[in-house]
Amino acid sequence: MSELVVLVIEDEPEVRAAIVRDLERALTTVRIDQASDVDDAVAAMDESSEAGDRVGLILADHRLPGRDGVDLLVDLHRQSATAAIKKVLVTGQADQQDTIRAVNEADLDHYIAKPWDRDELVRVTVDLLTDYVIESGIDPLAHMRDLDGARLAEAFADRGRPE
Repeated sequence: MSELVVLVIEDEPEVRAAIVRDLERALTTVRIDQASDVDDAVAAMDESSEAGDRVGLILADHRLPGRDGVDLLVDLHRQSATAAIKKVLVTGQADQQDTIRAVNEADLDHYIAKPWDRDELVRVTVDLLTDYVIESGIDPLAHMRDLDGARLAEAFADRGRPE
């Protein structure tokens, strides 16, 4: 069975570890991958794809070594194979223009300012992963413990009803 994956892209090891730790406390059926820059992120996404896993959510910092996080999110949105991935900018350094670009060109799903609130990070992650599962039509059964079960039940029940 394929895994559902959250990819955390953050160049500062202690910040990346804190985000992962906050998510791991709440998510037990979703794999959390990590990357320190855009190249690492692309490699992690390729590995997930080759394994048959699905990256459903990317939490990306804006300022990264080399290419920035907004550039990556824009590129992912423009490619049909990755456009459905939910995208969150988690940063303390994006200026207004960067944020506007992320919203307009990357179809940003959410913005979380650093320092983040753990409960907000988890809530946004669960909501967006639930959206991804519903929109992608993948079998939610393996991830019910981590997702919004009521929304999933309603969405999948509606699919079985005649118009």
